[in-house]
Amino acid sequence: MKRFLVPFLVVLALFQLPVSAQGQSLRKPFSLDDLMKKRVFAAASVDGLKSMNDGVHYTTLSEDNLKLEKFSYKSGEKVATILDLGEFPDSEIKMIVDYEFSADEKRLLIQSNYEPLYRRSFKADYYIYDISAKKFTPLSANGMQQLATFSPDGNLVAFVRENNLFITDPAKGKEIQITTDGKFNEIINGAPDWVYEEEFEFNKAFSWSPDSKKLAYMKFDERGVKMFNMTMFQGQKPSLDDNALYPSNSQFKYPKAGEDNSVVTVHVYNLESGNTLRVNIGPEKDQYIPRIMFTNEPAYLAILRLNRLQNKLEILKTNAATGQSEIIYTEENKCYIDETNFDNIHFLPDVNNFVITSEKDGWNHLYLYDIKGSLIKQLTSGNFDVTAFYGFDPAKKLFYYQAAGISPLQREVYTVNTDGKVRMISVNSGTNSAAFSSTYKYYISTFSSATTPPVFTLYEASGKQIRILEDNAGLTEKLNEYKPRLKEFFTFNTSENVALNGWVIYPPDFDQSKKYPVLLNQYSGPNSQEVLDQWGFGFDEYIAQKGYIVMCVDPRGTGGRGEAFRKVTYLQLGKYETIDQVEVAKYAASLPYVDGSRIGIWGWSYGGFISSSCMLKGDGAFKMGIAVAPVTNWRYYDNIYTERFMRKPKDNPNGYDQNSPLFFADKLKGKLLLVHGMADDNVHVQNTVELSERLVQAGKQFDQMLYVNRNHGIYGGNTRMHLFTLIENYLNTNL
Repeated sequence: MKRFLVPFLVVLALFQLPVSAQGQSLRKPFSLDDLMKKRVFAAASVDGLKSMNDGVHYTTLSEDNLKLEKFSYKSGEKVATILDLGEFPDSEIKMIVDYEFSADEKRLLIQSNYEPLYRRSFKADYYIYDISAKKFTPLSANGMQQLATFSPDGNLVAFVRENNLFITDPAKGKEIQITTDGKFNEIINGAPDWVYEEEFEFNKAFSWSPDSKKLAYMKFDERGVKMFNMTMFQGQKPSLDDNALYPSNSQFKYPKAGEDNSVVTVHVYNLESGNTLRVNIGPEKDQYIPRIMFTNEPAYLAILRLNRLQNKLEILKTNAATGQSEIIYTEENKCYIDETNFDNIHFLPDVNNFVITSEKDGWNHLYLYDIKGSLIKQLTSGNFDVTAFYGFDPAKKLFYYQAAGISPLQREVYTVNTDGKVRMISVNSGTNSAAFSSTYKYYISTFSSATTPPVFTLYEASGKQIRILEDNAGLTEKLNEYKPRLKEFFTFNTSENVALNGWVIYPPDFDQSKKYPVLLNQYSGPNSQEVLDQWGFGFDEYIAQKGYIVMCVDPRGTGGRGEAFRKVTYLQLGKYETIDQVEVAKYAASLPYVDGSRIGIWGWSYGGFISSSCMLKGDGAFKMGIAVAPVTNWRYYDNIYTERFMRKPKDNPNGYDQNSPLFFADKLKGKLLLVHGMADDNVHVQNTVELSERLVQAGKQFDQMLYVNRNHGIYGGNTRMHLFTLIENYLNTNL
């Protein structure tokens, strides 16, 4: 097997498990109630931050989401309150969920009364707010809307309602219905279907032309997609009446691995003629269109086209007047094209060039192309991954991006010019990100580390600090009061000589001469990364104070370490991740202060898949396991995600079945708790009940908890508190 090593000299101390903080006592224990209900350790943020057109001012929402305030980049001081809902006590708008300025910044599009649909999609009531007149006008009187967006000139607003696309002219009070064929579970216009939304990670499926004269949109025909059913129960209704006798049935289209998808077409509506044109995206129907976007030239629409295997990406340059397309970019990969790169495609203001990120040299890097598809230059290179692209400053000809340039455990912010000169502009060691002003003269930095809560700082692009906007001093004070143990980093080599990175949290009164149980928390999913030098505080820190050593290790397949490391799991999801987590258990058991007979593992979603796999295939390495919302057979999961890594079941049956916990139920060793939300639209409860039936028939005792009407997040009311109390009690009883 190919050898994988950490490709950098890691600035953090990566070595045998650190034990330097022995004997540090917890000043004040905290409860689960403190953590989850009272939110004693919640970090403050800077919400709703947007740069204004002049590039010297920005706006943010107040902490209570009742005010929209304007600040100076130069001083960091507040210069105006643009909207204060306190001045409108009789308004139907009780809080500002989100907002958007019109082009002239004289009006606001306010989102209120948020009603979630799936992970990213939602309905809301939108209002136009005239800033000088201090007047609200409902966007539409005909029902809640989705995805309301100003046209670039600020005169019109496009939105989706009940699967149809609309344009409204607020000044004239005129509403135009662009499509009429929208119907639930059949046709969707302007918004993605369930699987596109979840796996291609976007919500809005329409794009305005820069001159506001055309609106391009995607149409999803999901009539051929099979239906999934979920039973919804009465829940918390205070009294039982006839309506409570029969649960309702929730139905939605969900294409499982190997099954048919929606047929997607792309259309352009011409506002001047009122005509709609269907554009040419090729004859193949069994393909994906993960993004559409107008270029900076109004005549041309860019369409991303991806084959069903997701290993060939093309960019189509489409004439918005004729619908004819030409391919300007093609990329093929022996495994798959990573979907995180789709949002890193940017057409530059000169209309002649675009930037894209690609793994074509084995690491994720920035590339500059001309509009005809000819490579101008690879902008970044080296054994590190670019993790985000922030934009291009045409005045200084600088590209801004985030990368794991020093260590896979950290993130920095950089600039690079067309000559390849790189400069790091972030100054702190940990995880850094940036939000730039519209002119790239200023940026707001977000920094955190494993021991430092988020700090939001205003900088000039030159690197000069202007002002700290939020330093979470209150949270730091709480941490000094309670003195919880925080994460420390380590690395170890497996028996296959694979270097794996991890973090550990010790109990407050850790003593090397004693023996402790270990709880391994992990996610392990493709290109994910749990072992990062960034702030996070929650159940891991809570349970450590109860006398457990808590560990997390990123196995093969995870991110930050190049394409070869993250794609080794191709066609074999779960194989190497399970092997590596069992190796973690064996490594932990070898440590002198660990009770090797008391090692547990737990995880959620993909992490639940791996924790259940470890309990069934780990040959007793773990005494106890907890699987929350686990996938138990990839045949049950959606096709975009699953086939990206596994191909279709008929093409890779052994890859599916040899890594499915279902087929190893008879090998369970130790105590296992299965947890699932009964209304999980993402990882269906089918996964848990099928595994439980296999365990029953194999004569294996286990424990199970189902949460009524709860989705993949298993939250609402007292649910989260109940869940983590259950997990704590299970640990105390069985580990």
